Amino acid sequence: MIPQYDIQLDDRGRLRHFLTIDGLSRRLLTEILDQAEGFAGVSEQRVKKVPLCRGKTVANLFFETSTRTRTTFELAAKRLSADVLNLNISLSATAKGETLLDTLRNLEAMHVDTFVVRHPDSGAAHFIARHVAPHVSVINAGDGRHAHPTQAMLDMFTIRRHKGRFSSLRVAIVGDILHSRVARSQILALNTLGTAEVRVIAPRTLLPADVRTLGAHVFHDLAEGIRDVDVVIMLRLQKERMRGALLPSEHEYFQLYGLTEERLQAARPDAIVMHPGPINRGVEMDSQVADGPRSVILQQVTYGIAVRMAVMAMAMGAPPRDAGEPQDE
Repeated sequence: MIPQYDIQLDDRGRLRHFLTIDGLSRRLLTEILDQAEGFAGVSEQRVKKVPLCRGKTVANLFFETSTRTRTTFELAAKRLSADVLNLNISLSATAKGETLLDTLRNLEAMHVDTFVVRHPDSGAAHFIARHVAPHVSVINAGDGRHAHPTQAMLDMFTIRRHKGRFSSLRVAIVGDILHSRVARSQILALNTLGTAEVRVIAPRTLLPADVRTLGAHVFHDLAEGIRDVDVVIMLRLQKERMRGALLPSEHEYFQLYGLTEERLQAARPDAIVMHPGPINRGVEMDSQVADGPRSVILQQVTYGIAVRMAVMAMAMGAPPRDAGEPQDE
């Protein structure tokens, strides 16, 4: 059981840690999205940096590999002018018998300001946040099956950029809901932001028992589930987290739940297709859809830098950035 997240905000209601979407207000999620708008143009500037976090140090603590997530966090920190430390956990002292808390204390002694944590155990980021020094912020980059809040927020940013208001949207999330920390965070974020309808589409073996309590309508048939939706979010099959034979075969999964151009016709004509990546082509969707005109998958990656800049800047107490603010020369 994951403890209640009562430590994410400081005594003024500002973001201190970013561990989960659960318990955060619509106002705060909207503030993250608005701040990300201010950072979205930084990548297009001649000097791809702003000075908001100059003198700060960010440590990427990845106990689970993820090249894209770690890289976008690293780019986000550097574009805020922070120094970045990438800790190779497999070669670090924790693999030699040093405890996690010992490692944290040593990093704190180096005056690290933010820990970006990815861990295979649910609740790991919360545990670290409970034990860090008062000046340190913790950002969850994915923990077990529990949460991946920055992925959810970059998905929300993508949806808002392409579709505007959430209140008129139908959004379908398709695939391995059971093992997906991304799906849980997406459902919470979509409902917090006032989405008209959130649907989940999956075989019964890949649905958690409590999915309805999160605020989602359940479908087992792909064609029925994506009918007239505005956004289709395909999930990666989490084969590394599966236990037992939950699927007959990947081929059969694609036959029933793989997204093709033909099946996508059931959605609204202007529906967009998303995927948190990496895509298993021919399993979750075919290449025509992944590379097609309705796909915004590469935009998600681009927007992820701006969203992670916003979260880190807010957690480190940087002043808000206006979208028209000039770059740092």
